[in-house]
Amino acid sequence: MDIPRSLLFLPASNPRAIEKARGLDCDLAVLDLEDAVAPEMKAGARAAAVAAVQAGGFRGSVGVRVNALGTEWGEADLEALAGLPLDWIVAPKIEEPGLIDAYDARMDESVRLCAMIETPRALLDLSHIAGAGGPLRALMLGVNDLAATLGTGASKDREPLKPWLAATVAAARANGLAAIDGVFNGLTDPYGLAAECAQGRLYGFDGKSLIHPNQIEAAHEAFSPTPDELAQAQAIVDAFAAPEADGSGAIRVAGAMVERLHLARAQALLARAAASR
Repeated sequence: MDIPRSLLFLPASNPRAIEKARGLDCDLAVLDLEDAVAPEMKAGARAAAVAAVQAGGFRGSVGVRVNALGTEWGEADLEALAGLPLDWIVAPKIEEPGLIDAYDARMDESVRLCAMIETPRALLDLSHIAGAGGPLRALMLGVNDLAATLGTGASKDREPLKPWLAATVAAARANGLAAIDGVFNGLTDPYGLAAECAQGRLYGFDGKSLIHPNQIEAAHEAFSPTPDELAQAQAIVDAFAAPEADGSGAIRVAGAMVERLHLARAQALLARAAASR
């Protein structure tokens, strides 16, 4: 599975934004039918998203954030997307595992599902949601909605959300899912963006959701392995491949003791770097 380092939301109701997105190097462009679209524009945005996906031309993968099932638009969104050459569906406000089954029944088998975790109820059922299976391939922490529903205070380093950052990554890892960090709201604060991307990488997230093209470069820099990390990973792979390491569970590499769990991590890092290239 290709894991997006950058997941850029853009309003499906904005044809200029869609056309611009075709030339951007984000890993995943998400046409948004939910938060970015006013109620009276939902039907038009849905038709525009269908036309955009049919036309193609995006450099990376393409997805659609639908309106939640249970709203007056959710079912119609999924019906309209059936049969399209779509890579991802992003589902907002997933609060219990049964909703994953509901999406599974309405989605094409080739399409992957990203579940947004953005309410207290979702946090309390996180392990069951992450283990629901079916088309689910990623969890995304919806930090804005989550902070609002929790009633947290403002904090530059997301102090009130730190337990849930870690919990989301843990739930994803336990179930073989990608973990996508939430959006950074500042559009003119590159240092704040870089710091939050670095924080997300530190916590173990695979990528970040974005709200503006000027955030793509920072996300790719943070969530791509550095040359030093690649060199270290290759050294571990080479050391375990040497004849003298045959059958060994732990060996010495560059003055440190490494085990086969480090080998698996090194192989995964190299594979992801190759895929991103």
